[in-house]
Amino acid sequence: MADLFDTPGEPVPDTAPRPLADRLRPRSLTEVIGQDQVLGPEAPLGVMLASGSLSSLIFWGPPGVGKTTIARLLADETNLHFIQISAIFTGVPELRKVFEAAKIRRQNGQGTLLFVDEIHRFNKAQQDGFLPHMEDGTILLVGATTENPSFELNAAVLSRSQVLVLERLALKDLERLAQRAEKELDRTLPLDGPAREALLEMADGDGRALLNLIEQVAAWKVKDKLNTDALSKRLMKRAAKYDKSGDEHYNLISALHKSVRGSDPDATLYWFARMLEGGEDPRYLARRITRMAVEDIGLADPQAQAVCLQSWETYERLGSPEGELALAQALVYLALAPKSNAAYAGYKAARASAKKTGSEPPPKHILNAPTSLMSDQGYGAGYQYDHDAEDGFSGQDYFPETMKRPVLYAPVERGFERELKRRLDYFTKLRLKRNE
Repeated sequence: MADLFDTPGEPVPDTAPRPLADRLRPRSLTEVIGQDQVLGPEAPLGVMLASGSLSSLIFWGPPGVGKTTIARLLADETNLHFIQISAIFTGVPELRKVFEAAKIRRQNGQGTLLFVDEIHRFNKAQQDGFLPHMEDGTILLVGATTENPSFELNAAVLSRSQVLVLERLALKDLERLAQRAEKELDRTLPLDGPAREALLEMADGDGRALLNLIEQVAAWKVKDKLNTDALSKRLMKRAAKYDKSGDEHYNLISALHKSVRGSDPDATLYWFARMLEGGEDPRYLARRITRMAVEDIGLADPQAQAVCLQSWETYERLGSPEGELALAQALVYLALAPKSNAAYAGYKAARASAKKTGSEPPPKHILNAPTSLMSDQGYGAGYQYDHDAEDGFSGQDYFPETMKRPVLYAPVERGFERELKRRLDYFTKLRLKRNE
């Protein structure tokens, strides 16, 4: 009797048509292309298999990089019964049946490798349901997710598993896969060199997508090799992987922000374009660009914030795609502007200090005294009007009387803030002189 979630129905005849991706599915871990960082002799899985001790695993990576294949081959390597489920289609009743079947299998002397695709789609209660069966050895869990496990999986599941990151296939890996496909098809793809490279790039690091594309191209009946233009007309370019609410969104905005901070206009424009190509809302980018000006340029170039606001307004007036050029110009300006986070750091330090000192009142000499009672209490007594002081600076202390004067704002020697530092140093010297 077939186990639950084994392949249902009658065996498929060898003569039945099979997709190229299925025909080329590796039969051993040594046939897997790419992922040396987890499969190599000194890599985590290589070490586990060599020692004969395989732990529960979470595979984190984009689609089409071999998560399911590697899990199935791990079961073969360790003589574990392989069961595959998807979190999208599996509920609690089905999970109970899986666990019961695994218990019976264990009593009969065989372990179970349970592969859970899209494991992040299980809720907390469902994820908690795996724990006792992982702990008593009923199952060895291998989960697959395209989302960051740190945010999507329970800490308890993560603590009992090792997270392995699977990466997009590099062009050299995709070329090896293409050559393997040509051998299986017994024909060479009808593409010239640049077109072949363009085909690999269309896959965007996804091996399964590449094999699907190759299957289409191989079916074309053409006399001569196609160039890149001809290929583009016959094939739609695969959309780049980008989820406006997921990891890719945060990864790319982080790359954009750090490129600006690192004063690299070329990288800045590249990540800006990547986000636009992925369908990002330019208004979100306009807001983030303005934030960059406030956080990372600050008073080193006070004009930067105005440039960002003007580019934002220009986008609102022009719309896409012309308005996006204004945002691009603002980004180039920010990338090349002098950088300072001194005001930002000072603001955070001030917030921390305000939280620590609680309800300390201002010193009485800077309090107004609109009533005689307040005047009797010393409000305003001893206040020195700065415009009447020498150099227009009294040097009085404006912090609470019980608080030691802190240094919160420390300007840098860059851009306009160099001038602000000169002024601050000047006032510091005057303050020391007035309080001698």
